[in-house]
Amino acid sequence: MTKTMSENFQYRVPEGDDRERRVCQTCGFIDYENPRIVAGSVVVRDEKILLCRRAIEPRKGFWTLPAGYMELGESIEEAAMREAREEACATIEIDRVLAQYTVHRIGQVQIMFRARLASDIRPGPESLEVGLFDWKDIPWSELAFPTVVWALTHYAESRHANGFAPFGNPRGTEKVTRQPPVPPQGV
Repeated sequence: MTKTMSENFQYRVPEGDDRERRVCQTCGFIDYENPRIVAGSVVVRDEKILLCRRAIEPRKGFWTLPAGYMELGESIEEAAMREAREEACATIEIDRVLAQYTVHRIGQVQIMFRARLASDIRPGPESLEVGLFDWKDIPWSELAFPTVVWALTHYAESRHANGFAPFGNPRGTEKVTRQPPVPPQGV
């Protein structure tokens, strides 16, 4: 009986390394497992924010920002624009980096942009529906992921700023709830 490729791999610390890696016991190949990069945007038109109701798992039926995994051969900006097209059939104009979040438990790094909507919208294959929401009408209890709440909050804090350092993970993010943040003045 021949071994399958997965049977040939074992976790161990390779020589000269400082952490366990998946190493092929036959040839010594190191299968580096690295975080996945997610690119997305807080997309706005006339003070309204684009949200997409997910048609796929995880969190099918919940609302999210247009975002998804980056593909090989594309920049993070191209990935964010592609995700807006795939999820909302939207053309967007990226303004600047809004935030970068690290989600340790699922091995993700999320890069979120501020962007303007430059087209009409309609649901793409990954969305049940799409909509433009006033801040007060965002379905906070139906948002898919904590990072959506973070990005919306960071957008509200910086929406009138022309220059700012990108935001990062909020303090205490291990116990984030899906409760609505308190809207900043004038939102």
